[in-house]
Amino acid sequence: MEQKGDSRAPLRANFHTHTPRCHHAVGEERAYIEAAIAGGLQVLGFSDHTPMPFPGDYRSGFRMEVEEVQEYAATLRALQKEYRADLHILIGLECEYYPAYFPALLELLRPVQPDYLLLGQHALFNEIGAPMTGRPTADETLLRQYAAQVAEGLSTGAFLYLAHPDMFHFTGPDDVYQEVMGPLCQTCRDLGLPVEINLLGLMEGRHYPTERFWRLAAEYGLSGVVGWDAHRPDVLCNTALVEQGLRWAKQFGIPVVNDALAEKLFHKGAEKT
Repeated sequence: MEQKGDSRAPLRANFHTHTPRCHHAVGEERAYIEAAIAGGLQVLGFSDHTPMPFPGDYRSGFRMEVEEVQEYAATLRALQKEYRADLHILIGLECEYYPAYFPALLELLRPVQPDYLLLGQHALFNEIGAPMTGRPTADETLLRQYAAQVAEGLSTGAFLYLAHPDMFHFTGPDDVYQEVMGPLCQTCRDLGLPVEINLLGLMEGRHYPTERFWRLAAEYGLSGVVGWDAHRPDVLCNTALVEQGLRWAKQFGIPVVNDALAEKLFHKGAEKT
């Protein structure tokens, strides 16, 4: 990866960046790009919430519409060319694994040819009428569903890494959490997939990252990705926040592989051309 930007930047690559199409992020793509350059990043991956081919009139409210995905990719491809001397821009998407809709989703995204997908499981089952994973619950059955569904999704081979792996807000006992989430960590290890230290969660004091997940991640020898999960441009200049994420990784002995993932994607892109 060619050295560009501020050599003092603690990390050079981010893969988790949103746009206003998801209805809860602010700032146009160009603002994120300029902030990334100012923050010393060499690689900026956009990964807005993917559309989902739900039946009927159902809408999530936190993702782009089906008809927006082509424009999303076209906008980013134009910016790739414009900023190619200053920043490597990647086109990704963050999506859930919903078994009923996943094949149709992949078909929908085929013309877009994204550089990568992130698995960020915001709801269980197939979303419609199902629990959201960020809501607190002591229901062990739902925790088991989360772990099994995410493991199945990762096993499709479609994803670069697992975003906010500890988003499921389980308020039950530690022994149950360890029993259920341990096999998910093993799946990540078997597949060689890293898990994300989510800077948005750190910045806003959310229930994730959670220490009990990261103790498990360390026990299973997982690697980590520091993900900005940027919903506004200025976050990409927040060096102190990145340092906080790196301290989190160091606390649990988690190797951070942002640069290695960037190299992997560049190699994959070279093979496609």
